[in-house]
Amino acid sequence: MKNKRVEIVAPVHNRRELTLQCLKSLSRIDRTGLDVHVIIVDDGSTDGTGDAIRKEFPEVEIIEGDGNLWYTAGTNLGIETALKNNPDYVLCINDDSIFDAQFLQRMIECAEKYPRSVVGGLLLLWDTPHKVFQVSSKWNMWHGGWRYWMEQTIWSIPQKPWSVELISGNCILYPVQVFAENGLMNPTKLAQYGDAEFTPRIRKNGWQLLIEPRARVFCQPNYAPKKVLKLPWKEQINLLLFEKKNSHNLIHRFHFYLASAPTKAQGFTAYWIFYLVWVWRRLNNKPVHSIEGEEDLARTFADAVVKD
Repeated sequence: MKNKRVEIVAPVHNRRELTLQCLKSLSRIDRTGLDVHVIIVDDGSTDGTGDAIRKEFPEVEIIEGDGNLWYTAGTNLGIETALKNNPDYVLCINDDSIFDAQFLQRMIECAEKYPRSVVGGLLLLWDTPHKVFQVSSKWNMWHGGWRYWMEQTIWSIPQKPWSVELISGNCILYPVQVFAENGLMNPTKLAQYGDAEFTPRIRKNGWQLLIEPRARVFCQPNYAPKKVLKLPWKEQINLLLFEKKNSHNLIHRFHFYLASAPTKAQGFTAYWIFYLVWVWRRLNNKPVHSIEGEEDLARTFADAVVKD
């Protein structure tokens, strides 16, 4: 039987040690029955990332960027390069990840078992590896858009793949047919969060988004972004109005809401509700996107577990 061809794509920028750690982890995974090729899009790193990869992992292909690609365009460039190699699957990852040895085998097994499925790994925090991270985000317009589970663990999730509304770009396995039908992510309006527009679009076009709970990926916790209100007022204005690739930028966030919501009307409404909720939660010292009174995902998504 012919091996499955898998292209792994990761955009990187000035995180040399994290990138090398990621590649070391990938070098140890089970590749039985797979032909795996790794593409790193090095977007203008100045910390020696490219040279370090060439020295330690000469088999890895490096695509050079100019520092202006950011996540979405960088990932797109990697995917375009990957498609030239006629793969069966393209796996898009972040470089701040460590992979279980069997994660890729299990993702491919899931994709093969459930046709027309895009598969996300089970993301876990590497400092508290039992805690689930950025998995199964849930849309709620009246709470200001996407809401995120904060208290889920490996013991509270479904034990079989389940269907979700969105998959975080930390680790996503795409059958190659996805790109033939849906194109690529939109870097013009979303320099970041391209995955949050792309995976819901795929879902609307008839693909199933699944989380495979056996495919474990350990991720670096998110660092708290700089607080806009603590910056000098000129920097606040520049960030909010003119730095259009920044996640805090009002225009960038507006496009994110329109693109990732079930409908543009819901996205438009949730965008304004978000800021009202933000003010209320800030006054009450609560996380903006958290889901309060969480039930176990196994219960919440019981009806979303795929049927054999």
